[in-house]
Amino acid sequence: MTGVKAVALDFESTGVVPGLPNEPWQIAIAPIVDGGVGSGLFDSLLRVGPRPFNPHAPGRHALLREQIATAPTLHELWPQVLARLAGAFIVAHNAGTERSILAAAAPLHAFGPWIDTLPLARAAWPGLPSYELERLTEVFGLTPDIARLCPGRAPHDALYDAVACGALLLHLLRQPGWETLSAEELAEMS
Repeated sequence: MTGVKAVALDFESTGVVPGLPNEPWQIAIAPIVDGGVGSGLFDSLLRVGPRPFNPHAPGRHALLREQIATAPTLHELWPQVLARLAGAFIVAHNAGTERSILAAAAPLHAFGPWIDTLPLARAAWPGLPSYELERLTEVFGLTPDIARLCPGRAPHDALYDAVACGALLLHLLRQPGWETLSAEELAEMS
């Protein structure tokens, strides 16, 4: 992916609650540059009004409700977010949430191409017991590097997950038979 603008994107969201939309409460973008992740990381909490979260929504949102209530909105951060996403391959693990949040936030923008590490991991390593991002990074020994890049963070934190997704993609591209694939081919396989 040398010479290709790519960023790993992750949103943490409220989850679906009857009568309410799924809203993002945290965003992170991790550039993937020159075979590495970590230079120019971006993350922010996102304001969510006084609404319930789905009780099964992962993450530490319950501990951050006061900060979430006063955080900037995605609309307020949009110039910074757009500058990072424009013209980039967008990498996400199980990209449906990220795609739907971006589509709702900016319905007139076309983002991507998208590289989804979930189907790529299934193709590269068939038969694993789990393809959850956290499990994959543990299995491949990526967790120490991820923790070094975002100290104090853990899985289901948008920054941690964006960095983990980028690290997983780079690990995949070091596997025999995968190292020659272009970003376009990866997007087609996604």
